[in-house]
Amino acid sequence: MRTRRGAAGAVLLVLVFLLAFAGPLVSPWGWDETDFTAFRQEPSARHWLGTTQSGRDVFALTLRGARRSLAIGLLAAVLSTGVAAVIGTAAGFAGGALDRALMWGADLLLVLPPFLVVALLAPGGAWPMLVPVLAAFMWMLTAKVVRAMTRSLREREYVLAARFLGVSGPRVIVRHVSPRLASLLAVDASLTVGVAIIAEGGLSYLGLGVRPPDVSLGTLVAEGHGAAATWPAGAAAGLLVLIVLAVNLLGDGLRDVLDPLRDGR
Repeated sequence: MRTRRGAAGAVLLVLVFLLAFAGPLVSPWGWDETDFTAFRQEPSARHWLGTTQSGRDVFALTLRGARRSLAIGLLAAVLSTGVAAVIGTAAGFAGGALDRALMWGADLLLVLPPFLVVALLAPGGAWPMLVPVLAAFMWMLTAKVVRAMTRSLREREYVLAARFLGVSGPRVIVRHVSPRLASLLAVDASLTVGVAIIAEGGLSYLGLGVRPPDVSLGTLVAEGHGAAATWPAGAAAGLLVLIVLAVNLLGDGLRDVLDPLRDGR
């Protein structure tokens, strides 16, 4: 809360979560219900954001899509940051052949076109399987930063003293290295949420992500694209922009507050 951007991002993200998870409690329609008397209806008191061409309530569908996109983004970000932390720390602390092998793998993934590879590997329909596919191509740059920081930390006096006293490598990492990487990883995870949500939305827009009958914000944008009425796609696109804006503002705020180089640390 020390920065206005971080505070604004946190408040906006909380509001989005409340809307996505508490909104269905006040919605007169379920996301999987069909009103056979209202096809492609404009917003009204009966359907707050109108209906799709198949008679489904746009408000309920948008909230369902937000919950699905948030779940995919959060899980992919946590998994990606966790992989980056493990690989970067192991490479930086161990050095030698392990370091070269892990960084070679990261470099190999960096030169591949991630969107095309993810599109080829996308399971289609099984959204939990989409999470590791997205995370597999979002950890490399963070792992390199973690590796560089770990290489610097392992030369600090307290780390050298712990190793000289016979403390095992894993214990040194847990007690002396990981706490000083926490700020970087927290910022990376928050920013990766937006990247994962945008990637999932792009895949779903192309029909390679979440598949019917389930929905995500990307599928709703794709369904409303080219239709005579623009509000179905507009509602999903607007909420997608709000989510990405919120997590980026929050990430910027966390970076300002938790920057490990702040105040000479």
